[in-house]
Amino acid sequence: MKLGYVRVSTKDQNTERQLKKMRELGIQDRYTFVDKQSGKDFNRPQYQAMRLIIREGDLLYLDALDRLGRDYDGIIREWKHITRELNADIVVLENETLFDSRKFRTMGDLGKLLEDQFLSMLSYVAEQERKKTKQRQAEGIEVAMSHGVKFGRPKQKITLEFLGVYSHWKSGQITATEGMKRLNMKPNTFYRRVKEHEEIDLQITTG
Repeated sequence: MKLGYVRVSTKDQNTERQLKKMRELGIQDRYTFVDKQSGKDFNRPQYQAMRLIIREGDLLYLDALDRLGRDYDGIIREWKHITRELNADIVVLENETLFDSRKFRTMGDLGKLLEDQFLSMLSYVAEQERKKTKQRQAEGIEVAMSHGVKFGRPKQKITLEFLGVYSHWKSGQITATEGMKRLNMKPNTFYRRVKEHEEIDLQITTG
C-alpha cells in the first residue's frame, strides 16, 4: 500500500504543493498524513498515526527528507525503524535517485552501508541548516531591534521557514515562483520579506 506523509512547520502554511504530489502518485487522501507542526521531534499526531498503520511491504512517500524531521539522530532512527524493523520502504521525491530504500534493499549488506552513509550526510546537512537559520534569525532580530526596527504581527515576521526558502532561492536551488508556492505568499509579500531580510543582513555585516 502507498502512504504519504506531508508536513509544514506552522498552521498558516499551505500543504497543497505536497498534497498534489501525493495525489499524482495515486495515493488516496485517507492514506496521506498531514501535520502542521515543527519537525524538531516526532511527537506529531499524524506522524504517529502513520507509524501505527504502516506495515511490511508498504511504501511511504515524502516530498523531502526534512519533511520527516529536522533532528539528525531522529531522522536516522525513524528511517531505520520503518525500513529495517517494519520492512516497509521510503521514497524521498526530492532526492529519489539516492533515497529510495527499495534500491538499497536489493544490494544486501553493501546497500545498508551505502544507505547509512547517504542518510547520515543529508540528515546532517538538514540539521546544520536548521541551526544556522535559527542563529541567523536570532542575530538578525537582535541587530534590527538595536536599530529601532519593529516587527509586525506574527504572520508578518521573517520566519525560520522563510529563511530556509530564501537560502534555497538565493543559491539557485529553487525559483522565486517555487519559493512563493512553498510559503503560500504573493509576489509582493515575498519580495517585501526579501527586502526586509536583506536589510537586516546588511546591518549585521556593516554594523
